[in-house]
Amino acid sequence: MTTRIAQAARAFDWRQNIIYIGFVLVFLFFAVTLEDRGFLTDRNLTNVIRQTATITVMAVAMTFVIGAAQIDLSVGSTVGLASVTTAMAISQFGVPIGIVVGLATGLIVGAANGVLVAYVAIPSFLVTLGMLGIAHGSAMWITDTAPQPIRDDTFNNLFGSGDIGPVPSLVFWTIVAVIIGHIVLKKTGYGRRVLATGGNPVAARFSGVDTKKITFAVLTVMGVVAAFAGMLLAGRLQSGRYTFGEGFELSVIAAVILGGTSLFGGRATVIGTVLGSLMIGLINNGLTLMGMESSQQQIVRGAIIILAVALARR
Repeated sequence: MTTRIAQAARAFDWRQNIIYIGFVLVFLFFAVTLEDRGFLTDRNLTNVIRQTATITVMAVAMTFVIGAAQIDLSVGSTVGLASVTTAMAISQFGVPIGIVVGLATGLIVGAANGVLVAYVAIPSFLVTLGMLGIAHGSAMWITDTAPQPIRDDTFNNLFGSGDIGPVPSLVFWTIVAVIIGHIVLKKTGYGRRVLATGGNPVAARFSGVDTKKITFAVLTVMGVVAAFAGMLLAGRLQSGRYTFGEGFELSVIAAVILGGTSLFGGRATVIGTVLGSLMIGLINNGLTLMGMESSQQQIVRGAIIILAVALARR
């Protein structure tokens, strides 16, 4: 028995499992230091999941993008644009049309990114950086920077403010996204083709993988999922605003990289991504309960992310 334990210890790659170790250490640290401030209460832990829901949903889709050795910097501005197009369509035509318009917004943004990257061969960093400005400017232009209220209780309850059965709607949609993402990545041919494209595109093409099609697909899906996240945020805050999603792209990418997905493609994990997102949420929540100012929180959060990524380097 002792020999087996020793062999298992030698085989354990702590670098590859740094997110699991880090998540437990961060949770235990805040649980001990903030025990008298309500950190471990059901309400607070549920709030952490709610506050990170939109990041987690987008991070699941970003796992496929980065796994295919691409990047999408436009997701934050897509969130804002989709939130206002959804709100404006709901006020004019009702909830069903509003949902369709919101998702169509993400489809257009994502497909434009996909075409330019996959078929025009422009680097995804440059394409999505430009799309960030286009989507953000479009949201400001069509709303004249004014918030767009959503007064439909059905939409608000379904996409953020209410419950679906016994489960808060934001938690429900997060669980759905994680389950779908994990199954698609690990159990389907599409998931294997995504990782093959990111790991070695030349070898993937010789193996019959249409790498251009995969690149187009992951970026298009990313746009749709970012729009859905915008609808979740709009439902939670009962309005659409062009400012929604500002800076989200950094948190989404950080969650994916913290979770163990290789920034260079070829290796990805949805479960790790979820833990990365929740770890960022725990850090934000814990530092707030500790009374740190926003500027101090950013310093500590950035240092932790750099440390975790440095330790996980292969």
